[in-house]
Amino acid sequence: MGFGLLCFSSLSTFLLLSLSSWLHPVSGEGHHNVTENEKRAGSCNIFKGSWVFDESYPLYNSASCPFIDKGFDCQKNGRPDKMYLKYRWKPSHCDIPRFSSQDFLKKFRGKRILFVGDSLSRNQWQSLTCMIHSAVPEATYNLVRSGSLSVFTFPEYGLSIGYQRNRFLVDLKRQKKGLVLKLDSIKGQGDWKSIDMLIFNTYHWWNHKGKFQMWDYLQFRNKTFRDMDRLKAFKIALKTWSRWVDSNINPSKTKVIFQGISPIHVNGSEWNQPKGITCFRQSKPMEGSTYPRGTLTAVKTVKNVLHQMSKPVYLLDITLLSHLRVDGHPSIYTDNHLGKDCSHWCLAGVPDTWNQLLYAALVQKR
Repeated sequence: MGFGLLCFSSLSTFLLLSLSSWLHPVSGEGHHNVTENEKRAGSCNIFKGSWVFDESYPLYNSASCPFIDKGFDCQKNGRPDKMYLKYRWKPSHCDIPRFSSQDFLKKFRGKRILFVGDSLSRNQWQSLTCMIHSAVPEATYNLVRSGSLSVFTFPEYGLSIGYQRNRFLVDLKRQKKGLVLKLDSIKGQGDWKSIDMLIFNTYHWWNHKGKFQMWDYLQFRNKTFRDMDRLKAFKIALKTWSRWVDSNINPSKTKVIFQGISPIHVNGSEWNQPKGITCFRQSKPMEGSTYPRGTLTAVKTVKNVLHQMSKPVYLLDITLLSHLRVDGHPSIYTDNHLGKDCSHWCLAGVPDTWNQLLYAALVQKR
């Protein structure tokens, strides 16, 4: 069967059908036999390791994935080097299974997966859809974008993989005084409870100030603030989100994953480079298994909040492995070539490894 992008003349009709199917889960999941290699991976920390050259990479050609955001398609935007595409993540004490699109489609037949977060969630969402599509290019797919929600479906498999733009997870409301970020409110975020697998992310927008700040006021316990310590605000919001998960999620029906914090590379001194060096013109990963700057404080905050939760949440701990990939960002090779993007990631690229590790965790039933 051929594949194609849904014509937007029929957008409203398909959107109603697509969103309706999201509200009514389809039961049943394919059986998967865990290999010996996967058992070995389950006995070690798959997030501790190093990057090794692998000629068989990348996992797909970005030119064959027609729905990559322009800002993520570094080759199309003129990046001259390709070595950054040739690295594979190797855990220190085990191997991880190579991503299998066919197995993923079989395992999640009839399921709905939703990425919820900022543009780093979109980065990972598009990576996953490209990884699957490249392996089954003959399969029909539909892609619908409406407001903050984008839904990618494989009708033959009954699989939906969505992305909801939600930078803070907690409520951002427009009031008379302006945009108010309510740190202890999470009421207006959609029907997350009906999704089979939720992958949450938030962090980067908590640090933006000036014209890039998304709110006019912060609100906590009916008190309004112009500003507060950003890490404190981030922690309050995370705890609000964690209480929602603990109160609303049934682990037997819904898997919950938290996408760890994706680092930026705008200050070369963090990886022992001269002042003024950024991700621009970085062509290979850092060697070894440590990042000179050490662990981000926000990572400790995330782990602390997750540790206190009563419901199981899997931490996709991508920070270290992404820290080592100073070469993986679009830098000037974005769609508008304005400035240097050292926060997002090229596709194909680092987010493919995030999804490979997600797949390893899922097939190991962790």
